[in-house]
Order: sequence, then C-alpha cells, then structure tokens
Amino acid sequence: MIAKRKIPRKSENQLKRHINEFLEYLEIERNCSPLTRRNYQHYLLRFLEWTEKYLPNFKIENLLLNQVTKYRVFLARFQTKAGLPLGRATQAYHVIALRSFLKYLIKRDVKTLAPEKVELPKIESRSLKFLSSEQVDRLLNSPGISTLPQLRDKVILEILFSTGLRVSELVRLNRDEIDLKRREFGVIGKGGRPRVVFLSKRAVKWIERYLDYRQDDWRPLLIRFKGKLNEANQGEKMRLTPRSIQRIVTKYVRKAKIPVKITPHGLRHSYATDLLMGGADIRAVQEMLGHKNIATTQIYTHVTNQQLKKIHDKHHSGNK
Repeated sequence: MIAKRKIPRKSENQLKRHINEFLEYLEIERNCSPLTRRNYQHYLLRFLEWTEKYLPNFKIENLLLNQVTKYRVFLARFQTKAGLPLGRATQAYHVIALRSFLKYLIKRDVKTLAPEKVELPKIESRSLKFLSSEQVDRLLNSPGISTLPQLRDKVILEILFSTGLRVSELVRLNRDEIDLKRREFGVIGKGGRPRVVFLSKRAVKWIERYLDYRQDDWRPLLIRFKGKLNEANQGEKMRLTPRSIQRIVTKYVRKAKIPVKITPHGLRHSYATDLLMGGADIRAVQEMLGHKNIATTQIYTHVTNQQLKKIHDKHHSGNK
C-alpha cells in the first residue's frame, strides 16, 4: 500500500510574520500605546497588501530602493473609499512606519534595505493652533457648574490647560494618583517616558468640588454618566474614552464661540504658549510637555518671536 503524500500547508507570509513580531516589539519592548501600535499596523498592512498585489513571491530581504519608490507612487495615487487621495502627511506616515520597520529588522539581523536610504517626503509645516488668554478664559468658563456632568467637563478643560496632558494620558488618570495637596501627579507619557505634571490652584479647586459630588469610589477620575452603570471592576468600564474627551472639548469650543477649531491637543499648545509668554525657559517647557527632543518644543518659538517683535516695535528708531 502506497502511503498518501501530505499536501504541504501554505506557509505563513514571511513579511506578515515580521510585521506581527514588530508590533509585539512595539508593545512589549517599546511600551507604545495601543493607538501607536494600531497606526503602525494600518500603515504596514497597506505595504503588505501592495507587495502581495504587485510583487509576487516578495521577500523583505530582497527589498530594493526602486521598489520603495514604486510604493510611494502607489501611495500618491491611492484613493480612499470616499474617492479622496491620501494627504501628504498621511503618505509620510506610511514611509516613516516602513523605515521604523526596516530599522527593527536590521536590529534583528534580518538583511534588508538600509532604512537610511529611504528618504522622507517633505511636508509643509502646519499652522500651530492655540488660544489667546482671553479665548482660554472664555473656554474654561463655558461649562455650567450646577450638575455633576458639567463639573466633570469643567475639570477636563481645567486639567488640559493646567497640565498640557495628551488626551491619552488624561483618560488614564485615576483619582488616587493625584496629590491635591502638592498639586502634582506622575504620568507615563509617549514612548514610556515618565514625568511629573503640575496642577494650577484653580484646577485643584474644581477637582475637589467634582470629587465631593461623586457618590462612587471608582478609580477613574473622569467617568461617563450615560448608559448602564457598572459596579464591577472599580468602575473601569465607566472611564471616558479619548473620543469622548474630544467631543466634550469641541462642544465647549462651539459654545464659547471660539473661531479657532481647537482640539484637546490645541489646549496642550495653549498650555505651552502660556508658559513661554510668562517667561518660562524652553528647556523647562520641554520637560513639562514630556518631549524627547528639544526640536519638538521649538515649534513654540513663535511666542518668543512675538515678544522680540514687541521689543523691536518699542525700541527701534525706525518705528518712532
């Protein structure tokens, strides 16, 4: 009797396996946020789909620079389901993700195209959106204070402007982690970098009032008040999401009739601007924002430039 030959199972796509290992590396070793991992996954899976369609039997070890160029042409001509092209910034994010992936492979002794050969596209700098002092006051005073949801919204705005937190850092905040007497608490920011942030006296006042009104002992500082209440798991399922915070900020920006489209990150910009206008050193602002590189913080030098302009207007003989 002749034994039947086993049909070999189709081997897992090699590139897909490398991408999955890279995503695990981001989670375990780099401690990247779920949002960062999701973005990398989105960009790299598009590269995977492109290779499967246009480069049959592709292996990452054989990646050539001219293939990367063709991929970038594909991105430039790509259209979304809505029939819209990818923006220049979005195209750049795809290339940045690919370069990071190649760096990871080189570290893991996988021979592939040197990442430094992949040049990043030039992107026009976006305008930096921030609020003036008068607009900040209008925004912070826009929530009512007669109900618990209103107090929560007031606390959200006060904390964002007082600390410069990223929205992902804000939603993770627990009430037992805040030292209201010292007006400070620690956060683990982007890239797993820890830092201490400081609360204004005004923000502490509203946090205390909000917590006094709370009738629960759930850990999350910011909770929702709609939907089914959940007593289990210390109210973890009641924690607000980043999207909820964004909607709340948008609601009060409209209510305050502020002409600038400000997001929670725009309040972070306003926080940094306020510090620099008050005379803070840019290195100190870098520490408080949790920026890894001073170059990231230097986008706020428009503030000091404005101060220099005032000095020029006041003291230059040509202005008299």
